[in-house]
Amino acid sequence: MENRILIVDDVHHILTEKFEGAGISFDYLPEITKSEAEKIIHLYSGMVIRSKFEVDKNFIDIAESLKVIARCGAGMDNIDEDYASQKNIKLINAPEGNRDAVGEHMIGMLLSLMNNLNKADQEIKNGRWDREGNRGHELKGRTVALIGYGNNGQAMAKKLSGFDVRVIAYDKYKTGFSDDYAKEVSMEEVVKQADVLSFHIPLTKETKGLVNDEYLFHFKKPFFFLMGARGPIADVSAILKYLEQGKILGAAFDVLPVEKFPSLAEQSWYTDLISHPNVLLSPHVAGWTFDSYYKLSAFAAEKVVEFFGKSY
Repeated sequence: MENRILIVDDVHHILTEKFEGAGISFDYLPEITKSEAEKIIHLYSGMVIRSKFEVDKNFIDIAESLKVIARCGAGMDNIDEDYASQKNIKLINAPEGNRDAVGEHMIGMLLSLMNNLNKADQEIKNGRWDREGNRGHELKGRTVALIGYGNNGQAMAKKLSGFDVRVIAYDKYKTGFSDDYAKEVSMEEVVKQADVLSFHIPLTKETKGLVNDEYLFHFKKPFFFLMGARGPIADVSAILKYLEQGKILGAAFDVLPVEKFPSLAEQSWYTDLISHPNVLLSPHVAGWTFDSYYKLSAFAAEKVVEFFGKSY
């Protein structure tokens, strides 16, 4: 079944419309399970996925005709990238589709933390009026440090440009990327200058557990912590330790090392995390807006169409 795509996740209809317009055949099966997909994937030259299941070595071995895997999302951590590359399978993602959503969401979380908006809201709803206890911090004049300066980091920097802040960025895999919105610096400069620390890096073997006790120990000033990348990058217990010490002034997590219930509630750090007044949480939705739902599918579709156009 040459150049036929299996779509295993819910996607915006713009994706299938673009496939139809390009004459690419597809089967849209958003309810399919991994075991069901394994039985038929050998018939397809392409697959579109979001986060339904892990595309592991075994799955890739079964997919003997697969030429391309497209993910309607930014991260590729649910796909064995190294093994797929060994099998000459093209991997496509769509970070352009949700970079604006992530930037806006994380700035929203930061402003809420700095101004105690969530805390104050709950207090008033419970009959407490505490002005002094909810006095906030201004963002203007502070230094925001971005770890990673790809699509998400750049979008975050651009959106911060109207806040009169200094934006610095460190990216282990890029150099010479200073622009109108951020200045490239070393990690040594980040730990000296950061008033806000925000992560925009993928989850890899190298970044898993990166933000631990040792990593946080070196920061020179108290700072606000933002995690909107991938949960396993940060050790939550270490974040809680430095929150208690006052080194971290507030922490916002859109992602956590373990997500969804009941597994999340079973974590040793969960009770401390949800009871901390300076912690703000959201359920992995920073990049998932009504707008990004469309854009993620549109960008992924365009890249798949381009790939098969060059493959003919």
